[in-house]
Amino acid sequence: MTEPLIYRSTPPSLLPMFGRALLPKSHKPGANTEIPELLAELLGVATDTPMLSRYLNVCGFKPGSSLPMTWPHILAFPLHLKLLTDKRFPLPLLGLVHLRNTITQHRPIQTGENLDIRVTLGNQQSTERGIEFDLITEARSAGRLIWEEVSTNLFRMATAESGKPKAQPPKLETYPFSESITAPENLGRRYGQVSGDRNPIHMHALSAKAFGFPRAIAHGMWSKARALSLLEQQADWQSGPVRVSCQFKKPLFLPGTAQLNWQTASDAWDYQLLNSKGDAPHLSGRIEWL
Repeated sequence: MTEPLIYRSTPPSLLPMFGRALLPKSHKPGANTEIPELLAELLGVATDTPMLSRYLNVCGFKPGSSLPMTWPHILAFPLHLKLLTDKRFPLPLLGLVHLRNTITQHRPIQTGENLDIRVTLGNQQSTERGIEFDLITEARSAGRLIWEEVSTNLFRMATAESGKPKAQPPKLETYPFSESITAPENLGRRYGQVSGDRNPIHMHALSAKAFGFPRAIAHGMWSKARALSLLEQQADWQSGPVRVSCQFKKPLFLPGTAQLNWQTASDAWDYQLLNSKGDAPHLSGRIEWL
């Protein structure tokens, strides 16, 4: 583990890191590329920031005494960006694909509570699509781990297995409950303002086209948060320790509509966000009470 980067109360500024994200890497990533075990910490960060109310609004959460389960991801974003733009990180930031996200909340986080946040890089794997790695985030209160997250990212790269036929996607499940979700054209800019994530593929149709998308696409973590904001409002939602995982599938283009479908059981729910026709997934996931 390298020497940690430590920040107290105030996260690193995003603007210089946006500039570094545009710079090319000195070496082209290859089969022997190794991601170092970088570490960053933000100590004593306030959870009740000026952006919180705007985040609740853009994601559809109801104000309350406890915070949305996805809010610490936003607080940790400057640390994520700090590690991904570090000169020792060997992969270009633009073009990384967010594959999966799992959040485990050991207890609700109270509005106004201060947290110590720690982010590391790890679990590098070579797959048929390229290099996968995890951003591992932990949040502690008074020294106790109360929230953790694993976000898996992909750097696409040709490998010996790249030419193999792709497996057919599994047949879509049919779930009994459904809600409609609307994603307006300005959603990427609104979410980018509160999250700090101003990736060009989310901001405008013109900037998204530069990266091969016909229109701007919704942030994956907005889609997960929006789904959670609706699921938490269901009468049989449970309190207590919980783990929420999801896999990101096809992009949700802006403006657009989607269907949130789910099924319930005593100890776990399955959910999926489908396109407006209901025949292709934007994400699929599971909620498990621990």
